[in-house]
Amino acid sequence: MKQQWSQAQAQAWYQQQGWLCGFNYLPSTAVNWTDIWQKETFDAPTIERELGWAAEAGYNSLRINLPFIVWEHDRDGFIARINQFLQIADTHGFRTMLTLMDDCGFSGDEPYLGPQKAPVPGVHNSQAAASPGRAKVCNYDDWPHIERYVRDIVREFRSDKRVLLWDLYNEPGNRGIFSTGTVEVFYDAKLEDYAHELMRKAFEWAREEDPQQPLTVCAWRLQPEETGIHHYTHPLDKTALELSDVVSFHAYTNTARMVAVIHHLQQLNRPMFCTEWLARHVGSTIEEQLPLMHAANVAPYQWGLVRGKTQTFLPWPVVMTSTTDYCRLWFHDVFEENGIPFSQAEISLVRKLSRIGLHPTHS
Repeated sequence: MKQQWSQAQAQAWYQQQGWLCGFNYLPSTAVNWTDIWQKETFDAPTIERELGWAAEAGYNSLRINLPFIVWEHDRDGFIARINQFLQIADTHGFRTMLTLMDDCGFSGDEPYLGPQKAPVPGVHNSQAAASPGRAKVCNYDDWPHIERYVRDIVREFRSDKRVLLWDLYNEPGNRGIFSTGTVEVFYDAKLEDYAHELMRKAFEWAREEDPQQPLTVCAWRLQPEETGIHHYTHPLDKTALELSDVVSFHAYTNTARMVAVIHHLQQLNRPMFCTEWLARHVGSTIEEQLPLMHAANVAPYQWGLVRGKTQTFLPWPVVMTSTTDYCRLWFHDVFEENGIPFSQAEISLVRKLSRIGLHPTHS
């Protein structure tokens, strides 16, 4: 089996990329990942328009999730739509990070095909759909089919220069539920155990397909700030960091803590991708943290691009209940549905730092 990239190999690859500045992408017309990738709701005109706004703003990379259920029922059509998406993104100058699995099923439903439920009014990301879904993750009988999915997608795009990076599994074990209007974060020990094992298998399966792109899984469980622990201590996170060719992490946190997180992860001596951040209400802001990540040569991928059906401009419910100013301040996202920026100063900063490119101390 192909081995994990060495630190030197990973750093050499990263030096060739320049400074990557990206976002997590769902078109404003899609309520979840199933919605974007189904034949009936794949919205190429909206994707073309919105990625055009992002390119003009200076972004040069994006991250997007793929739904197992669409592959399962329409493999050839799904592959064709991935190719179409990659072509649109490439035309606008974007390198794409593809995410194969995801445990963030905040709707509370198992993934399903067809028309997706409408967003719950006033609720952040209320119809988020997982891939392949908790039921399949927790059933060994489904794993051979999951293996075929992982291998098939990686094999299909293993040498495609439009694909920057493989993110094998987004937030494995995450069972926070948002759809009721409150945040209920709990530890699902069964899901975590299965997800931990499935993540290891996903690295094996993907590596055996010998992709030219690096592999990663994010560390995402930062301890509560009052603990004073500013790194990732959960066993799943530790395994993700140990197995990844390049380090990826999620950090919706204030700037002082982001500095501590970056300092800790730099000790791994691998390229660093912050694949989820930007939560203005908790101090995770473009004005403060984009220059920080640029200076540290961290590739940032903020959550969201255009305000839309996911309603992620609204805060997490736990934040919404603790502030009276949430209506004037967006939580995620940077463009209104007509392309007008939430903050022109933010977009100007993205454009300025992207034009500078790789920070001189890292060139």
